[in-house]
Amino acid sequence: MLHKTNALFQQIYDDLCRKIEAGEWKENEKLPSIRKLADELGVHRLTVFKAYQLLKEHQKVYVKEKSGYYVKGELAISHHPIVAAYTQRNHLSEIHQVPAAYQFSVSLIDPNLLPNAYFSDYVKRVFDLYPKVLGTYASVQGDEELRTALANYFGTTHRFQVNSEELLVTSGSQQAIDLLAKIFIRPRDVVLVERPTYSSAMDTFRQHGAHIKSITIHPYGYDLDEVEHCMKVYKPRFFYTNPTFHNPTGYTVPPSQRKKLVALAEQYHCVIVEDDPFRDIYFYDAPPSPIFTYDTDGHVVYIRSFSKYVSPGLRIAVIACRMPLMKSLLTAKSLADNGTPLLNQKIFLHYFLSQRLQLHIAKLRTALWMRKEAMEKEMTQSDWYWEQPDGGLNLWVQLPTYVSMKTLLQKAHERSISFAPGRIFDVDGEFHSWIRLSYSYMNERELRTGIAQLIALTKPEIYV
Repeated sequence: MLHKTNALFQQIYDDLCRKIEAGEWKENEKLPSIRKLADELGVHRLTVFKAYQLLKEHQKVYVKEKSGYYVKGELAISHHPIVAAYTQRNHLSEIHQVPAAYQFSVSLIDPNLLPNAYFSDYVKRVFDLYPKVLGTYASVQGDEELRTALANYFGTTHRFQVNSEELLVTSGSQQAIDLLAKIFIRPRDVVLVERPTYSSAMDTFRQHGAHIKSITIHPYGYDLDEVEHCMKVYKPRFFYTNPTFHNPTGYTVPPSQRKKLVALAEQYHCVIVEDDPFRDIYFYDAPPSPIFTYDTDGHVVYIRSFSKYVSPGLRIAVIACRMPLMKSLLTAKSLADNGTPLLNQKIFLHYFLSQRLQLHIAKLRTALWMRKEAMEKEMTQSDWYWEQPDGGLNLWVQLPTYVSMKTLLQKAHERSISFAPGRIFDVDGEFHSWIRLSYSYMNERELRTGIAQLIALTKPEIYV
């Protein structure tokens, strides 16, 4: 049933999207003619035409001149998990679910690089300190002791001032992103993201009905004129940014631009959502202070994840923001899980802030740098292009244009090699010649062997 509360063409568009994604129309199958669908729905033909044009704009259909509208082939369902993630919905999680001997798609740290024995000691210590911890719920906002400690940590290390009431503990950064999407986004609201950007964030925003616009990120940061134009013209709900060792490119936005971004956000009443999961993984100098540091009026929301390099199993992240946004987040969090497990928070509190772990993080940087160097050295035997990152866990690599990504994905899977295709990081589904390779999950020998095999799969004779 069509309702008068929303534009009719938008309702028709939403219904057509659901049917395409459910497989009611197959790959390259023609949609009903504009006249036929208009008659079926009892609406004007122009209304259906506008819905079809929106489908075309969002790359869900293509047009054959004097013939009609057809479902794009890349939306068809594939039975191969990796190829399905590439061609159907571009979900990074689909790729992660496929086991591989050479795992370049997972942006996680090798568990062998983490101080597991030391972590076990802290688990035992927490039970001694908090004998009733398993019988106690955490508050929705998070453990007060942990939030106070993190507020002090941010003030000391990042030079921004927050109090415990301005922090919300979440079950990983993905939950933080989802909570913010829930409170900010209504169907067809505009959200700005970087191009390319973190795939799972983009998927989350789409799930909530966002219309996504992109701003290109370069090795030098952003074109601030482009940022201002997008904020002025599109009036976005927020700008999602990952300015420090950016995922997937590894780029870092310079301090001067961070300060100007806050000024633009204030001028155009746009919230900046700053995602900062790789801050401590730097190889040379420490990165610039977070964008949140420059915010005085509540235009920046800061997401800090510790899962990548402290203990992925704890799934601890935190959102820093000003009131009254926190009240809306608390409501969303209470409906999501009513609070991150208290045991995880107490273990993290004592483990992360210990001097021994902080010393280990310094050693971890060296180990990851060595793995990055091993991967890059092997890649010098190829004709690939990439920028050397100063931190993070990934390389953003451009392959020769003759390489068919679908073919490469299939052949790599046959050899038990996994990587992330570039187009899943792009709102426009482009970057066909780019891939993200993570160097953090395998040892140096595995990195060299896996990359050598992947290079062999990009030889020109395979694609003639």
